[in-house]
Amino acid sequence: MNSILDKLTIYDYCIVVVYLVALLAIGIISSRKKTEGAEHFLAGKSLNWYSIGFNMWATNVGPSMLLAFATVGYTTGIVAVNFDWYAFIYLFLLAVLFAPRYIATGVRTLPEFMGKRFGPNTQTILAWYSLVKMLISWLSLGLFAGGFLVRQILGIQMWQSVTVLVALAGLFAYTGGLRTVAKINIFQMILLIAVSAFLTFLGLSKIGGISSLMQQTPDNYWSLIRPASDPDYPWYAIALGYPVAAIAFFCTDQAMVQSVLGAKNLEQGQLGINFIAWLKILSLPLFILTGIICSVLFPGLKDPSLAYMTMVTNLFPTGLNGLVIVVLIAVLVGTIGSSLNSLSTVFTMDIYLKHIRPDATNKQITQIGRYTVIIGCLASVFVALAIDQIKGLNLFDVFQSILGFIAPPLAVAFLMAVLWKRTNRAAINTILTFGAVLSLATGVCYLWIFPKDVYSFWPHYLMLSFGLFTALLLIGIAVSLLVPKSRYELEHKDSFQIKIEKPTVRVKAAWIALFIVMIALYMFFK
Repeated sequence: MNSILDKLTIYDYCIVVVYLVALLAIGIISSRKKTEGAEHFLAGKSLNWYSIGFNMWATNVGPSMLLAFATVGYTTGIVAVNFDWYAFIYLFLLAVLFAPRYIATGVRTLPEFMGKRFGPNTQTILAWYSLVKMLISWLSLGLFAGGFLVRQILGIQMWQSVTVLVALAGLFAYTGGLRTVAKINIFQMILLIAVSAFLTFLGLSKIGGISSLMQQTPDNYWSLIRPASDPDYPWYAIALGYPVAAIAFFCTDQAMVQSVLGAKNLEQGQLGINFIAWLKILSLPLFILTGIICSVLFPGLKDPSLAYMTMVTNLFPTGLNGLVIVVLIAVLVGTIGSSLNSLSTVFTMDIYLKHIRPDATNKQITQIGRYTVIIGCLASVFVALAIDQIKGLNLFDVFQSILGFIAPPLAVAFLMAVLWKRTNRAAINTILTFGAVLSLATGVCYLWIFPKDVYSFWPHYLMLSFGLFTALLLIGIAVSLLVPKSRYELEHKDSFQIKIEKPTVRVKAAWIALFIVMIALYMFFK
């Protein structure tokens, strides 16, 4: 594979400079309206549906997705799009089950939501769990993937790549909070769609169209549902294991849900969640199809993870390679910027304001949030550099596995809290402490101590996630039935009565249309 750096011209450098100037201009303009305190983190409850949808998508679409989806498309076809298309069911749960409760209680963070129901101890446990999760799964792995790609393109050292990238992303989270990050991400995601669509168009043109592509690839490349004997994506693992990760990822993760908490009202939040579900349909033509096209144009790659870079290096015309660098910066700034804002929100609201300085002024709250952004930037750089020292790392598999092992305690705790009134603090705290130790210890054994490549007794990691979810759910039910509610819960049982708004006609119509389209897509690609 030739280096893009060798093909860069003055036009490419101009494209990058113009993009950076436009990015900074949008950031400066959007941050002119100063907000302090909670408004800094939630954009003053001013986000409309398209801002929410684009911002959630930007949080979700990181450099690892560009690498991973193209890699999986190259080796197995479209089956991995289940990780985006199957999500519409769990985004619907967020819209109709979780979001109405989050917004009705007026919380700023998800640990605060659990704290109102079960007390400050639960809030603190979940806050620290969320901070560690965001630092590792969002910031460090995402930053490493971005640095890995930039290193491939520019040939610079990893520490230089990650330092520059996290500084750019941190700038917007530091200065303007969620409002600035959301405005930036609208611009970023429109740019991502345009450039990715152009790459797909170039590839299909070279092959001779979609019909020619389908004729030159195996039939199973175009099937969403694989047989139970498939070693990588058996249908039962996706059907049973993926929901655990999806509920935790889309319904209980502060980085994903924060945009919804900043909505103007519930309707805008529900429409924004619907919008990201529509955007996720684009994963097939924009990301996975790139890898499938590469398998035809450049078969026999020694490392399938080079599929994306192979496509852009060989297909993009001279003078437009700067667009590739721009898109990589865009997806990284989107993911890291949103994650940094969420990290600072949780620490400031659930740790600093709750335990360190309850009487802090709005100015002090904002300042602590900004200091947290700086610390988050530094910590994520060091962890990303540590990840770079691990040899033989398959980023996509490790990321999906880690999410699968982090997810069960969160999924069980929030589902029980929302769906069962009998659930008590003892059950939730047990799930978040013992459950976290059990899940993470299983993950460490699976990934490092007794790796699956060496020890064949392991089931699929999605089935492990489902097994952990089931075990923790049974434990949570048993504790709730055997242990009485705490004094805090008895004293506050009336204050947590939530009146849920019914979905508007617009919300119902948007979700009905989405369900029809998704069912049709699954029928077509079954």
